[in-house]
Amino acid sequence: MREARVERETRETYVRVYVNLDGSGSVRSSTGIGFFDHMVETMLYYAGFDGEVEGREKVWVGGHHVIEDVGLVLGEALRRALGGSGFARFGEAVTPMDEALVLAAVDVSGRPRSYVDLPRGSVGGVSVEDLAHFIESMASTLRASIHVLVLRGGNTHHVVEAAFKSLGRALGAATRPYSGVRSLKGVLTG
Repeated sequence: MREARVERETRETYVRVYVNLDGSGSVRSSTGIGFFDHMVETMLYYAGFDGEVEGREKVWVGGHHVIEDVGLVLGEALRRALGGSGFARFGEAVTPMDEALVLAAVDVSGRPRSYVDLPRGSVGGVSVEDLAHFIESMASTLRASIHVLVLRGGNTHHVVEAAFKSLGRALGAATRPYSGVRSLKGVLTG
């Protein structure tokens, strides 16, 4: 089974994540940050994963710490569920939502990098900057290159939701089973 459970507890947060890469889109996120939970569930659902995310801030600073730590723990869980080989490595998706159009591209290569181009502001009481940082944090522990580019947008809610749908679709493609190591070198760089 391509699944993993990861917990992280610090003085500031507690986070627990379960993922099954070969799921059916059964997802639940419970952090007490409604819009963030909706985006995590959206991403996991469109990836085709099963997932459970639980998180809380012990020291409330507006959600930043738990959003960051969910990204770190989710990336670690995805990396553990993948193992070292046997996945497609690359995934990309362009996703519309009304007037918004967003491209996401993922390379699970062992080389963590991220470029997240989301608008400034907030949606549902959540800083969009914190949502971008969630993606960056996930990229660091998944050890993947993740790019999210807004091709067109207007309504910030639509742009952000299209970004998480697109990222989910790209993650689903990058993690689908593949025979062997998808690299001319024969190994993924760590």
